[in-house]
Amino acid sequence: MATRMDLDGRPIKPITICMIGAGGFIGSHLCEKLMAETPHKVFALDVYNDKIKHLLEPDTLPWADRIQFHRLNIKHDSRLEGLIKMADLTINLAAICTPADYNTRPLDTIYSNFIDALPVVKYCSENNKRLIHFSTCEVYGKTIGSFLPKDSPLRQDPAYYVLKEDTSPCIFGSIEKQRWSYACAKQLIERLIYAEGAENGLEFTIVRPFNWIGPRMDFIPGIDGPSEGVPRVLACFSNNLLRREPLKLVDGGQSQRTFVYIKDAIEAVLLMIENPDRANGQIFNVGNPNNEVTVRQLAEMMTEVYTKVSGEPVLQVPTIDVSSKEFYGEGYDDSDKRIPDMTIINRQLGWNPKTSLWDLLESTLTYQHRTYAEAIKKSMVKPIAS
Repeated sequence: MATRMDLDGRPIKPITICMIGAGGFIGSHLCEKLMAETPHKVFALDVYNDKIKHLLEPDTLPWADRIQFHRLNIKHDSRLEGLIKMADLTINLAAICTPADYNTRPLDTIYSNFIDALPVVKYCSENNKRLIHFSTCEVYGKTIGSFLPKDSPLRQDPAYYVLKEDTSPCIFGSIEKQRWSYACAKQLIERLIYAEGAENGLEFTIVRPFNWIGPRMDFIPGIDGPSEGVPRVLACFSNNLLRREPLKLVDGGQSQRTFVYIKDAIEAVLLMIENPDRANGQIFNVGNPNNEVTVRQLAEMMTEVYTKVSGEPVLQVPTIDVSSKEFYGEGYDDSDKRIPDMTIINRQLGWNPKTSLWDLLESTLTYQHRTYAEAIKKSMVKPIAS
């Protein structure tokens, strides 16, 4: 493998990375990138390895000696500190990050995203190891603009809704709105990491993903996840499309979101890994402000793309409206818009996303159709009574 250079023209030295949550959506894509394009070694930590099995077997793969899978739960495993000590960099991807869980399993959500992350931060700080911690765009909560009158012209002013890492406030709902349990836990661990950097010299980078989308995202209920499970919006809509059911629009689908392709986002993470002088001490928004749509528009686009990919006709009633209480349960609340400011990541790492919303949906839905369509058809065929 030819010598690779960092953004300042220096040779990149091979490092060992302890990746917590390597078996998930983001971890699987990051492991692929690291194995295919870099000389770095990875300790891949997770409870499951289904999404990275193709990187672990057979042992004749060209990178077989650079990736080790360790099946462990960071809640109670004495091996964690040893693995962090043996690595140069720890990347923490572990989290409960499904909106349906935030107000139905608030204790698990808070423990997973704050309490369980504490030892990781502690071990990195005590052993002088660099940490890249994955947070969330949800730490911003609601926009300032959402509190203005509906007809206020200021709602159209980017100063009132574009989210900036260094100046935007974090505005959450009331305590009874347990949907904010996730955002609050994520914000508190960010503050702890930042404080460890300020007081104890921890070298850290915090990543705030804005809806990363692509193959292997979440699960399809009843196929590779619980039947009663409610994944995030893209997998929810994919599940509806695969089952030829109307797409459910929560509260009319008026919330606005931006979406970025996983392969674009992983490019940003690799830049953070290999340019520590530019990434240490930084918080980075990683999203695509050009791919902004309402959830209703996303549903319409996904329906159109899936029709092209699958060759199946559009349903007569492609969408139905449901209330957030009906869909998520009591205590749900939402943010109106999530549009990332890209100034800091562009300045520090020169990163910009490339993939349009249409292209990322086409890639993702092609994968979903190829992976799940037959399994879903079989699951929907009722057994004939003997």
